[in-house]
Amino acid sequence: MRVLGLIPARGGSKGIPGKALVPLAGRPLIGWTLDAARAATALARTIVTTDDEAIAALCRALGADVPWLRPGTLAGDATAMMPVVLHALDQCTAIGEEYEAVCLLQPTAPFRTASDINGAIALLERSGADAVISFVAVEDAHPARMRVVDADGRVGESPYPEGTEGQRRQDLPPLFLRNGAIYLTRTSVLRGQFSFQGTDCRAWVMPRERSVNIDEPMDLRIAEAVASFASSA
Repeated sequence: MRVLGLIPARGGSKGIPGKALVPLAGRPLIGWTLDAARAATALARTIVTTDDEAIAALCRALGADVPWLRPGTLAGDATAMMPVVLHALDQCTAIGEEYEAVCLLQPTAPFRTASDINGAIALLERSGADAVISFVAVEDAHPARMRVVDADGRVGESPYPEGTEGQRRQDLPPLFLRNGAIYLTRTSVLRGQFSFQGTDCRAWVMPRERSVNIDEPMDLRIAEAVASFASSA
C-alpha cells in the first residue's frame, strides 16, 4: 500500500504563536513529528504542507520534503483540514504520484512513534477498513462523571449517567478519545466521501504518555514534563 505522510503546519497559530517552531525538550515541536515520519518504513513519502516561509526553511534544514508552499486561502483560522489534504493529493497527482491512503500527522502530537504509524497502516491493510484514527482511553475524565451546569450553577443530569452514584472508574464502560496523533484514510474515501473516518473506521489505541496534544501553553508544559520523564526513565 502506498501511503502519503502529510504534516500540516500553518504559520498563523493563535493559542501558541509560531507553534510549529517552539522548542520542546531542545527540538522544534515539528521536529518530533518529522523524526517519527522519517523512521516510519510504511510511508512511501512524507510531505510538509505549510504556508509559512520560516516553517518551510526550518523543515528543509531538518531534511524534510517541502515541495510547495500552501496557498494562503488554505491557511486561515477557519480553514478545515480536508481542503488542505485534498490540495496535497492534487499536487501529487499533477506530478504523476498516486497514493492509496493519506496519513495525517499533526505536529501538535509530538510523542507518536514510527511504530504507531506503521501499526496503524498495518491495521488499515489487515482490516480493509476505510480509516484508522488514533485514540487514547478515557479514564478519570469519563463522561459518566460529567454533568450539565446551568447559569445559576445548578447541577443537572449527565448524557452518560452512571449505573450507580459514585460508580468506580473500573466499572464504567471503557470509552476512548481521539488524541490527534494519526488520521489515516484511504484516498478513495477522502475524495469520494470528504471524510477522514468513512463508514468503517478502526481505532489505533495509544497510551496516555504518547497522547499529549499541544494547543495551549499549559499543554506545552505538560509535554516538557513528559519528555523529561521519558529521557530520565
